Amino acid sequence: MNSTIAATNNKGKIQGKILETPQHSFEVEGEKFYEGKIVVGRLSEANDILPFTISEKLIKAYNINLDGGQDVNFGGELRSYNKMIDGKSRLILSFFVKEILTDEEFIENTNQLSLTGFICKTPVFRTTPFNRQICDILLAVNRPNFNKSDYIPCILWGRNAKFIQGQKVGTKLELLGRIQSRVYRKEVSEGVFEERTAYEVSCQKISVIGQNQQQTQNLA
Repeated sequence: MNSTIAATNNKGKIQGKILETPQHSFEVEGEKFYEGKIVVGRLSEANDILPFTISEKLIKAYNINLDGGQDVNFGGELRSYNKMIDGKSRLILSFFVKEILTDEEFIENTNQLSLTGFICKTPVFRTTPFNRQICDILLAVNRPNFNKSDYIPCILWGRNAKFIQGQKVGTKLELLGRIQSRVYRKEVSEGVFEERTAYEVSCQKISVIGQNQQQTQNLA
C-alpha cells in the first residue's frame, strides 16, 4: 500500500474554529454524545463548515473548551448514519472525534481523510458545461469491531474521474482526500426551493486494489 495512505479503514484530522457549541444529541449505554460544527479553512480562503460528534467522556478527559470561536484540532473518523427528515431517510455524515491532537501535531487548516472501502453503487460520470470531468462514487467503509459500514460519498475530478468511472460495484479502493461542504438548492415542491448542505470527500489520490497489483492515480 502507498505510504501516504493510512493503514486504517477510516482516519482523519481536521483543524479549525468551533462554529456551534456542541449540543447534547444522543446517549449510548449511558454515555452522552454531543454534536457541533467546525469551520475549516481551504487554501482558496473559502471555508468548509463540517459537523462533528464528540463524547462527554472525551470532553472531560481532555478538559477542552468547545465554546464558539475556539481553535481545535481533532483526530477521528468520518461516519454516516440514516436520519428521518420530513418523512424521508437521509444519509447524514459527521466527523466522529476520537482524540484531541496536541500542539506538536497542530497544522493550520488541516483537513485530511484516508479511507479504504468498496464501491457500493455504480460510479456516476459527467462533464460540466465548462468541460470539467467529474465522477461521484459511494464508498462502503467497514467499521472494525462494530459489524457495520459507513457509506461515504466521494467526488473525483479530471483524470481521477476518468480513471475510476469504469470500476465496478465491489471494487476495493484506497483514497486520500479532504472533507468538504457544498450548499445547493433543492426544489421541494413546484416553485419552492430549499437550501441544503451536502458533505462529501474530495479525492486527491486514489488506488484500486487488485489481487496481485495496485493501480494508483494522482490528482489531475
